[in-house]
Amino acid sequence: MGRIGAAAFLAVLVAMPASIARAEQASPRIQVAQAVAPEAAPRRVYRPQARLRVTPYYDPDTIYPRYNPGPNAVRVCNAHYVQEYRPSGTVIVPRMSCYWQQR
Repeated sequence: MGRIGAAAFLAVLVAMPASIARAEQASPRIQVAQAVAPEAAPRRVYRPQARLRVTPYYDPDTIYPRYNPGPNAVRVCNAHYVQEYRPSGTVIVPRMSCYWQQR
């Protein structure tokens, strides 16, 4: 049964392009290119996703971080080099520590 079905399918497939070619030669017609075919399904309308409200953990009315150095404060930074031990070997990397100082 499988061989008969495959043979019938192959025969239909071979005969189809020949019949289409004969039909096109018999009645030539002009077709205008359209952006969307009239028989096409209507486009799906997408709704925007719901927005999530994100609230901070701190009170926005206060200064964050809560430490206020004052109007005349200056930031003082000290830079130095330290050794770091890594699998590829020991390397020297820069480090920096900063703090606020009143002037």
